[in-house]
Amino acid sequence: MWSSNPSMESAALSRVSALRIADQVLHELRQPLPRSVPQERRRAVSLSTHWLNLVLEELDYGVLLVSGSGQLLYTNHAARRTLDARFPLQVQGGQLRTRLDTDNGPLFEALGKAETEGRRCLLRLGEGSERTNVVVVPLNRNVEQAAVLLVLERLQLCADLAAQWFALRYGLTPTETEVLKLLSEGARPNKVAEEQGVAISTVRTQIQSIRAKSGAQSIGELLRQLAVLPPLMSALRMELA
Repeated sequence: MWSSNPSMESAALSRVSALRIADQVLHELRQPLPRSVPQERRRAVSLSTHWLNLVLEELDYGVLLVSGSGQLLYTNHAARRTLDARFPLQVQGGQLRTRLDTDNGPLFEALGKAETEGRRCLLRLGEGSERTNVVVVPLNRNVEQAAVLLVLERLQLCADLAAQWFALRYGLTPTETEVLKLLSEGARPNKVAEEQGVAISTVRTQIQSIRAKSGAQSIGELLRQLAVLPPLMSALRMELA
């Protein structure tokens, strides 16, 4: 004999209602979208891509986007400036190459693992004083086509724009600003004196003045302050031909 249970009937009705709602949603999703929607979406994607490109162009880190096989998809201004004849990485015919044959294997192994396994790594390419770091970042989540992001080591600790900002913030003189730039490039005080054509005692006085104005307790602390500044390109940069 069938016995009515109000709670069970209510649950059944809820499931039926949920199924009806789900069917209605699926029916609506199957309907063709208005012509204006795809166009708006395309416009939004295009605008987002444009903004992203503008952002990457402002960074003073070289950025390359490549496929797992090394096909070049995008480079920003800093990367185009960095990839000269001496740099361990080069682009030929839209394809990423290494200047040294010994770097070829590690590079493409890293690209392959980044694309297929999602592995990040830090590559050390080149030789001697021209050895440089390249960070390999996989971009393979929730995308139809995986890609690999390469972030190049900066050419110098402090870009000219950052040094100018720093000098303006702390009221450095033009001479002190030049000393600051040389220090950020790794020059020792005696080398700075040689470059500036002044006595070492003069450079030490200038460094002491820079430290006093910025509150840095040492040259190391001064360089740390420079290192954490936003790495932005100068708006007055010359575009490469």
